[in-house]
Amino acid sequence: MTVIRQQDFIDSIEDALQFISYYHPLDYVKAVEKAYNKEQSQAAKDAMAQILINSRMSAEGHRPLCQDTGIVTCFVKIGMDVSWDKTDMTVQQMVDEGTRRAYLNSDNPLRASIVADPAGSRTNTKDNTPAVVHLDMVAGNKIEVMIAAKGGGSENKSKMVMLNPSDSIVDWVVKTLPTMGAGWCPPGMLGIGIGGTAEKAAVLAKESLMDPVDIHELQERGAQTTEEKLRLELFEAVNNLGIGAQGLGGLTTVVDIKIKSLPTHAASKPVAMIPNCAATRHAHFYLDGSGPAELKKPNLDDWPQVTWEVGEQTRRVNLDTVTREEIQQWKAGETVLLSGKMLTGRDAAHKRIQTMLENGEGMPEGVDLTNRFIYYVGPVDAVGDEAVGPAGPTTATRMDKFTDMMLEQTGLIGMIGKAERGPATVKSIAKHKAVYLMAVGGAAYLVSKAIKKSRVVAFEDLGMEAIYEFEIEDMPVTVAVDSSGNNVHDTGPAIWKVKIQEMENA
Repeated sequence: MTVIRQQDFIDSIEDALQFISYYHPLDYVKAVEKAYNKEQSQAAKDAMAQILINSRMSAEGHRPLCQDTGIVTCFVKIGMDVSWDKTDMTVQQMVDEGTRRAYLNSDNPLRASIVADPAGSRTNTKDNTPAVVHLDMVAGNKIEVMIAAKGGGSENKSKMVMLNPSDSIVDWVVKTLPTMGAGWCPPGMLGIGIGGTAEKAAVLAKESLMDPVDIHELQERGAQTTEEKLRLELFEAVNNLGIGAQGLGGLTTVVDIKIKSLPTHAASKPVAMIPNCAATRHAHFYLDGSGPAELKKPNLDDWPQVTWEVGEQTRRVNLDTVTREEIQQWKAGETVLLSGKMLTGRDAAHKRIQTMLENGEGMPEGVDLTNRFIYYVGPVDAVGDEAVGPAGPTTATRMDKFTDMMLEQTGLIGMIGKAERGPATVKSIAKHKAVYLMAVGGAAYLVSKAIKKSRVVAFEDLGMEAIYEFEIEDMPVTVAVDSSGNNVHDTGPAIWKVKIQEMENA
């Protein structure tokens, strides 16, 4: 009988969550590097360059890869020959305690994103607990732990279907993936769970994402099982869609496809698909009674030496003086460097502004959006001499339902976020002669280096969802929707889907 110390388990959870907040798995880094080197779409190549540069910076600076430091998901497999030195805490409580300590670490505080009462008040728990824990009793005398920090942008794009037994999984994935947009921050991985029951398929899909990237090894040796054949077929079919990095169009949308399956009812074919984003974060370790887990630090020499420089035609913009007339000259696909002051705001802030305007209260004190830009972000707290912690964009589509109101009633002329906008929002942007700019999701630490000053100006009680004023210098963005309604998230993938077909037929 192996005795596992409660403290060793808690310490291992804490250490792993800190570790994965700033260290990408090296297999993912190498997969993105491979995709970067073969990419022919300049927009997608630039996005992957920023992801790789951000990855190295985070590894060197021990600061989060992404501002969304995730919901903790933990698979714990306990050997039947294991006992605990103390029994005053459940496994859930031990995982939560490790999570609490990791997220409140003063040297590298992680963003608390978890809200209680999800159907009601949605009050932040302040320490990112509780975690989601999946517990299994297995043979053996060890504890196996697979732990991940899963970003909301990719989690929100999860899909589940009950197919007929004769239906094609490939057809469903190829039809469904384009409807998910780019809010899951490709290039990433797709986890596919097949069989069992509805809820089990989803768990299988999530667990599959804990495996290392190995699709290229599989391509070299060839498929030997049904699942391996399906992985290869899906990998080719998904990348042929031309969605590309950040949904801008390109050769690589996914760097791997993962599949786990279980037997299922003869009348059923449950399938779940869960994407992993560019901020892929997970760790795998064992406890055997000898002490806490030791996670091996990667060698930074293994990171690619990728650089990214803005082109000569890049437009430089002073946000303090920019006018509505000026932004009419910006064209979809252009790179813009922003300097000056901008305000931030995401879901909770937009909802509160809406309520205040409906009640005749006007805008909150200190917030004037006339001829201003708003950045959809919920930053990590600053440490040391930082103006702000990692502060990458959040998924812009969540603000779509507020966009008409903001453009009509506040004087706002521009928005900055990640991924696409919905068709109605694109029409609203064109109607009001505004613009939507896209920052690279998964490059939060890199983006934060452009932020020189930060202060809360309203809704401080909302924590990371408060309204901040950022003073920025040369923050790189892409014009995703221009004032005429031209939309790179429509044109880019469409162009590259055709180009890929032409290359295959050549």
